[in-house]
Amino acid sequence: TVPGRKRRDVNLAPNYLVLLLLLGFALGPLLILLFNSLKTQAEYARNPLGPRQNLMWENFSKAWSVGNFAVTTRNSGFLVVVTVVAVLALGGMAAYSLAKLDLPGSGFVTLYLLIGTSLPLQLFLVPLFFRWKELGLVTTLHGLAIIYVATNAPFAVFLLRSYMLQLPRDFEDAARVDGAGEWQIFTGIVVPLSWPGFLTVGLVVALSVWNEFLLASVFLTEQELFTVVTSYYNFSTRFSRDWSLTSAAAIMMILPVVVIFLALQRRFVEGLTQGGLKG
Repeated sequence: TVPGRKRRDVNLAPNYLVLLLLLGFALGPLLILLFNSLKTQAEYARNPLGPRQNLMWENFSKAWSVGNFAVTTRNSGFLVVVTVVAVLALGGMAAYSLAKLDLPGSGFVTLYLLIGTSLPLQLFLVPLFFRWKELGLVTTLHGLAIIYVATNAPFAVFLLRSYMLQLPRDFEDAARVDGAGEWQIFTGIVVPLSWPGFLTVGLVVALSVWNEFLLASVFLTEQELFTVVTSYYNFSTRFSRDWSLTSAAAIMMILPVVVIFLALQRRFVEGLTQGGLKG
């Protein structure tokens, strides 16, 4: 058994080498960004790639206050929470209707959503802006949140519908025999069984909203309503020559995303895999 195990390890060596190379490509830029965020501007000029012994933690506090990230982080958090909650609620109910209720025209609705998601958002940006201006929703967080919900809901419907199609109908039929309504079946049976899919959708939508730039830069023009991404863009433009300060701001911007993704990575992959088995 030992020689066979050694032979197996040797055969897997190229795979581990490729994984290590990919890991280096993925983590290398982040490590350099972290190193640069803890340097002075003079130290960065002398050593732009390596670490620094005397760490400049003041870069983070300075970037946080100068860039007004306390306000913009709150704005982005508001948009993320509102969008995720609304997308999960609306997308979950729509996915249940398409997957379980055998509604007439459900195939057409699915095709319509597919065509809508394939069209670039830039085609609707100008008329959408003027309509939002007429409704008084420009330069408001809730107006932008409505757009985020509309643009992310089709993805949620597709993924949750694929996930719900895998669920056996035995539990639902038994609940109907006992007199349960569709709402009780949806909230008491389908949602608990589909929670990995809901978790995956919530994570993808949250990352998408947190990192979104185009819509936020067009519909939010007041500085107090900027999101993290738009405020970082202005901050990096203002301090374009101070790479240490902009690196510290970048670390603060991506840190919540990295932490959340690493914490939920296992469930994220599980939800995508199971949701894509059947469509």
